[in-house]
Amino acid sequence: MRLRRKQQVFIDAVTTGGSPSSMFWRRFRHNSMAITSLVVIGFFALIAILGYLITPDHTPYCNQQYLELASMKPLSKATFVYIDNGTDVNQGPLRTLAKGRPLGAEAIPIYSHNEQGNNIIVETYTGSTPNDGELMTIPKEKVKKIRQRTFLLGTDTYGRDILSQVMIGSRVSLSVGFIAVAIALLIGIVLGSLAAYYGGWVDNVIMWLINVVWSIPTVLLVIAITFALGKGFWQVFIAVGLTMWVDVARVVRGQVLSIKEKEYVEAARALGYRTPRIIFRHILPNITGPVIVITASNFASAILLEAGLSFLGIGVQPPMPSWGSMVKENYGQILLDSAYQAFIPGLAIMLIVLAFMLLGNGIRDALDIKN
Repeated sequence: MRLRRKQQVFIDAVTTGGSPSSMFWRRFRHNSMAITSLVVIGFFALIAILGYLITPDHTPYCNQQYLELASMKPLSKATFVYIDNGTDVNQGPLRTLAKGRPLGAEAIPIYSHNEQGNNIIVETYTGSTPNDGELMTIPKEKVKKIRQRTFLLGTDTYGRDILSQVMIGSRVSLSVGFIAVAIALLIGIVLGSLAAYYGGWVDNVIMWLINVVWSIPTVLLVIAITFALGKGFWQVFIAVGLTMWVDVARVVRGQVLSIKEKEYVEAARALGYRTPRIIFRHILPNITGPVIVITASNFASAILLEAGLSFLGIGVQPPMPSWGSMVKENYGQILLDSAYQAFIPGLAIMLIVLAFMLLGNGIRDALDIKN
């Protein structure tokens, strides 16, 4: 079946005279694992973009804590009474999308409620059994609403909604992938192409630098750069990007070495084109395939590095949620009956990393002209 599919792709390319891009998409769409991975990545990307607009907890950093509801199981329900506290929460959708929106009311979990005249009598939630809570009398005009809420993935040890934390945590993981990979591509492509094109002492110096960086364990190098730059959101992105350019530089150097002797490159030199134009207009466009494959692999590596740094406490700092910091905060629950608090963010890391790895394999297979 696999051989027949390859033969059909070849026949289609010959009979239709398809362009390289159309041939690539014909091969790629037959790889079900790569298509599934692309859908998974798109799903996480959509969640990261919409962010607070779709999270059940839309407060900044999804950090609304209900200590009475700590470690609730998935699909647990709780009833809340919302009391007006006079906070003005009117703001534009763009600000909400970027930073969230304050609750605008004091939310109190309750067991039950009933009306008595102009007041509402509620029994506050204690986490034990009904009829064990404190009775509160609240004027009707101060009660904004009373509604039941379902925690689809449960709550953590601080009573925060795990689903909201995972959804906003996807922003950190995908952001570190994009920014770190962009930094790695910029440095790796420039140094790798210069080393291969000029050769001589330029190649020796750049290869010496590559070998030095290559010899240092990646995690230790990231930790050292993080300590030098400080803890924080952007510092993690820069630290990860500054350690991932070596792979890109080695791949680009090898590809440019094989292409710079081609006839069209010699023709460009004969026409008097400048070196930057030859490199960026004639050489680099012909090595996009291997660069795309290594980029997909680096995405997965960047996400794992960020999660590891956050787990160690030197990555993204609280209260900003991160999948790695969520695992760190809840890994003690693995031996208890609340292991899901650590497994859920760990499962998210596994899915997105696996998706990027399979996507890279699919792109590699689609670009393999020997097949």
